[in-house]
Amino acid sequence: MDDEIRRFIMYLKDVKKASGNTVMSYHSDLTKMMNYAKQQGVDQADKVTATTLNAYVLSLEKNGMAASTISRYIASIKAFFEYLLREHLVDEDPSYQLRAPKVKKKLPGILSIQEVEYLLEQPQQDHPKGYRDKAMLELLYATGMRVTELVHLNVEDVNLRFGWIVCRDEEKERMIPFGEKAGKALVEYLEKGRHAFIKKDDSDLLFLNCSGMPMSRQGFWKILKGYAQKAGIEKEITPRMFRHSCAAHMASNGAQLQTIQEMLGYTDLTATQIYAGFQSGMKTEYSKVHPRG
Repeated sequence: MDDEIRRFIMYLKDVKKASGNTVMSYHSDLTKMMNYAKQQGVDQADKVTATTLNAYVLSLEKNGMAASTISRYIASIKAFFEYLLREHLVDEDPSYQLRAPKVKKKLPGILSIQEVEYLLEQPQQDHPKGYRDKAMLELLYATGMRVTELVHLNVEDVNLRFGWIVCRDEEKERMIPFGEKAGKALVEYLEKGRHAFIKKDDSDLLFLNCSGMPMSRQGFWKILKGYAQKAGIEKEITPRMFRHSCAAHMASNGAQLQTIQEMLGYTDLTATQIYAGFQSGMKTEYSKVHPRG
């Protein structure tokens, strides 16, 4: 079986162009499976059966391995045997009916609505940095967008008249509504703050740092952490927590999961199921269910 694993790893490197970490994970996972099979007297890939693999998974469960780790091992095994079948190195796929254990999705850490209110009150709107920070925080909470999406926004992406923003990722773009308070913060930043950050060359970016350069994710995280401390929030706050808080607060106010899915840019509705426990045109529903709509 060693030879088949080597061929599969070369396939991942040369054809799939997988990252080094991905290749290492596959190799480690499959080596563990191979060692178990050899202990059971099975040393050839075409001799591995569904019974062999089911017994292996059962042994992992008995040893107390986390369901998420077992799921990863199973994914590696299935990819391996699918490759062998496609290359006619085995006559059938013994992993075909192998099923990963259900992984219980944990509810993400969120801020309370009151904590968000405290946080959003911190930027002092008497200087450009305060106007910028207020606009960034309000917009992040209003839309639930990712920080990477926030710092890559251009001025032209904002439609103040209709209260929409165009948000782009690597594959697609989506339009997200924002409420009155975020709109007010954006107007004040554009009128009273943004010009102070533009240095030698004009920039289309909506948010810039004090050097006139694009705002980084790390730079925003430091800003957020600083205001959280001023607000007296003891939780270990992260930008992603803001995203989850937006979704959870909307869900608790009655938002449909499909609306949350569209806003946050999830491709699969099941990704929003974690918000179901908090528990309609998107713009109309948004104004009803977002705490700052």
